[in-house]
Amino acid sequence: MELRLERRDVLVAVAFFTAGLLIHRLGLDQMMGSRDGHASFGTRMAVLAVACAGQAFRHRAPVAAVGVVGAATAADLCFGLSAPMMMVCIDVLFVAALHGPRRLHQVLVGVVAVVTVGMTVTAAAAVGWQESFYTGLQVFSLLVVPVWWATNVRRHREGAEQVARIAELDRRAAVNAERNRMARDLHDVVAGHMSAIAIQSEAVLSLRSGDPETARTVLKSVRENSVRALAEMRTMIDVLRADEPEDEPVAAWLTDVGRLADVGRLVESAAAAGLDVSWGRTDPGELPVGVDVAAYRIVQEALTNAVKHAPGARTSVVLERQVRRLVVVVRNEVVDGARGPGTGTGLVSMAERAHLVGGVFSAGRDGDGGWVVRAEFPL
Repeated sequence: MELRLERRDVLVAVAFFTAGLLIHRLGLDQMMGSRDGHASFGTRMAVLAVACAGQAFRHRAPVAAVGVVGAATAADLCFGLSAPMMMVCIDVLFVAALHGPRRLHQVLVGVVAVVTVGMTVTAAAAVGWQESFYTGLQVFSLLVVPVWWATNVRRHREGAEQVARIAELDRRAAVNAERNRMARDLHDVVAGHMSAIAIQSEAVLSLRSGDPETARTVLKSVRENSVRALAEMRTMIDVLRADEPEDEPVAAWLTDVGRLADVGRLVESAAAAGLDVSWGRTDPGELPVGVDVAAYRIVQEALTNAVKHAPGARTSVVLERQVRRLVVVVRNEVVDGARGPGTGTGLVSMAERAHLVGGVFSAGRDGDGGWVVRAEFPL
């Protein structure tokens, strides 16, 4: 595997070697041990050069860097650990523990703990506990402090990354939820009104020329659906352009969307499209906005599906407000030769609307062979 040195690491290694050369020349190099095993200047610089060479790979190959610097530090310790070697060792341990693989970080923590305890106990056995205390402090500063510091920085960095990942997941979830909401609203506006327009236009084209009154009634419904669809689309676009939820377009959207009080208009539109619709004109009273809008949209979609898949069928709409719930039931007869099954988007949209406000939704055949859409909403 090709290892490319990072320019920054090379510059750091050169800087450490230069600083070590200056420290040795000034005689400030001895940090640990005695000068009894004093090494020549050339030997010291050769060992330091090996350590700095390993330091140049601290990011690209942290395992190799730790191994080379560790061996050089052990060799330098035989002559009395020098300040330049201690500086290189601290730097490499910190970078490896911070940026290296998780496995290397775990190994470093264990090795540093074992070496620190081992050297302290060895010093106590050799020169006594009083001297071993200072040896332990030096080893602690050399090995434990950089790894401990890097561990804390790494933990905070990983925590910040975890928070950022959670925030990104929350953002994506919010975007997906908004997309689903927009898809439901667009489906309700486009599929509901446009389907009614298409079916009513087809009905007009199939009329005989001798029935102008019926044609006029159907065309009037077509116009009403067209105007309503354009108004809702325009309001939705204004909502998407609004910067804040409190903006005026959003308030206009909440007041302009259909409510259960407008079900009569839906029934008239469905009747103009050929359905035989009956409903009890029950006033559900004051309802929570979410329940009111969701119930209206479900009635709208159920009637649209009846117009598309059971043209001319007998259909009933029931709105029943009970003590703690609102029940919406739309039933239509199944017509022979009706159009084939749709995409299922409408059923999914109705179910999502009911579930979003804590309601229950079901759709399917009943015992009499009719198609029933039923939704219950908590109040």
